Amino acid sequence: MEKEKVELVVVGEPWQTNGKPSENLPRVRAFVRSLNKAFPELPVVFYDERFTSVLAHQAMIDGGLKRKARQDKALVDEISATIILQSYLESKRK
Repeated sequence: MEKEKVELVVVGEPWQTNGKPSENLPRVRAFVRSLNKAFPELPVVFYDERFTSVLAHQAMIDGGLKRKARQDKALVDEISATIILQSYLESKRK
């Protein structure tokens, strides 16, 4: 945010497939509260992140990444975040 103008933050909202909150949801909401305190002028939007890890793993397989690379949680999270942002932006175009 020091280098680029940020207009909005999109945060993945973790829900279980049955529609119930995941065990991570309270941590995500706590993170957003601290983000709101630090940057009160910055809008934060939640976006459903269900199935993004599955999509990220599939993208890694389709991209030809070896099994060891696909086990890198940081890489899976990075790809999942990209999918969340892309999905959010596509939903706004419709």
